[in-house]
Amino acid sequence: MNIYLLGIAGTGMGSFAGLLRAAGHEVSGSDENVYPPMSDKLSEWRIKTYSPYAAANVDAAKPDVAVVGNVIRAENPEAKTLRRRGIPHMSFPEALEELFLTTRHPVVVAGTHGKTTTTSLLAHVLHHTGRDPSLLVGGVPLNFNEGFRLGKGEHFVIEGDEYDTAYFDKGPKFLHYRPRTAIVTGAEFDHADIYRDTAHYESAFEKFYALLPPEGYVAACSTFPNWKRLASFARCRVETYSSNDAAEADWKANWISLGPSGATFEVAFRETREIRVVLVAAGRHNVENALGVYAACRALGLKPDQIAAGFASFRGVKRRQELRGEPRGIAVIDDFAHHPTAVRETIAAVAAQYPGRRLVAVFEPRSNTAMRKIHQQEYAHAFAGATLALISQPTAIAKVPEADRVDAKRMAQDIAATGTPARWMDGPDAIVTVLANEARPGDVILGMSNGGFGGFHDKLLKALAAR
Repeated sequence: MNIYLLGIAGTGMGSFAGLLRAAGHEVSGSDENVYPPMSDKLSEWRIKTYSPYAAANVDAAKPDVAVVGNVIRAENPEAKTLRRRGIPHMSFPEALEELFLTTRHPVVVAGTHGKTTTTSLLAHVLHHTGRDPSLLVGGVPLNFNEGFRLGKGEHFVIEGDEYDTAYFDKGPKFLHYRPRTAIVTGAEFDHADIYRDTAHYESAFEKFYALLPPEGYVAACSTFPNWKRLASFARCRVETYSSNDAAEADWKANWISLGPSGATFEVAFRETREIRVVLVAAGRHNVENALGVYAACRALGLKPDQIAAGFASFRGVKRRQELRGEPRGIAVIDDFAHHPTAVRETIAAVAAQYPGRRLVAVFEPRSNTAMRKIHQQEYAHAFAGATLALISQPTAIAKVPEADRVDAKRMAQDIAATGTPARWMDGPDAIVTVLANEARPGDVILGMSNGGFGGFHDKLLKALAAR
């Protein structure tokens, strides 16, 4: 078919465009702005893009069907054109379901934290053992170098997002994914722009668990206390996993060793040892992610040594504890962390990777939840593992009502009050200037934002190299 994507330059939509192209469809699309690296990828995949949005783009593309991204609003000129012309259109999750999932075994990774890494690791293990899975993930796994792949095997591994689907479908994306096997990494309140409160947020996961068929399987993280209530909505077999010694779990990680080379740990099922594994991805949170993958892979029929081999050869994901460079002995690391739990775990993981080194945690509260004051108090305790915290004024805070906005200055003050030195800065350029002058060999600079952060990492690498 000739398929046209509205909002094509987003991470998820861009990867879906590549998947459609790999499946043999003629693909084009539009976005407000199309920047590298996605613009380069779309060009590489021979996908024509239009910018900005305009009715004439749809007329030029002449699509058989259009796929509407969730950034598109009803008043978008191209959305209006689709409705006026009577051109069939659907959401991205609905298109994924209809075109790819009805004939495959969907393996869906859902949860507040760790979805991208867990999905990438799961797909890699299945691929490493010859299962040849398909994949769609909201990141770039280094083993595949794309956020998608079209395999010939029965399994389709998907990152299951609880965000809303489209302007005409306000339900969670993952309700379209027909899960037969699933991993749920836990549910902590997020996406405050579309969920009213914790109960509303958790209702999405209640619906997700209920989707699993009786013959299905869920690996549920039991580190979070609400897991049992949420998993009670499942009609299928549920097994639990946790890296927390205090949590009850079927699958546990014992004798965990965290260090510069990553993590090693022993996997046990109901107190019976299975195997010791090595994981390049560092941190206790990634040990937990790997446990979920291990449990799901065992349910899919893989043997312990097959899974261990997949773990050992996993290279990680871009923007997840990614070392961008080390000019003059100063390590610059990029990470997507934005929820206080993710910030805390990422700092702990990087500290374990670089023992004895000064760790400067740079944070932009940029996500729709982080820019709201909903987690203001929790952030005060999320930076405890850092030597210094630099808090940036958010670059897009104007889209949040003033009464609801996080106070970045106060965040820095609260962090300092807990014992971690902290400073507020008015933006990424100011932070680059300070670090270019103050950073010294041996330092580790961890920049955390779920957006582009004004090119912070590239600017810092350039400034440090030129010093």
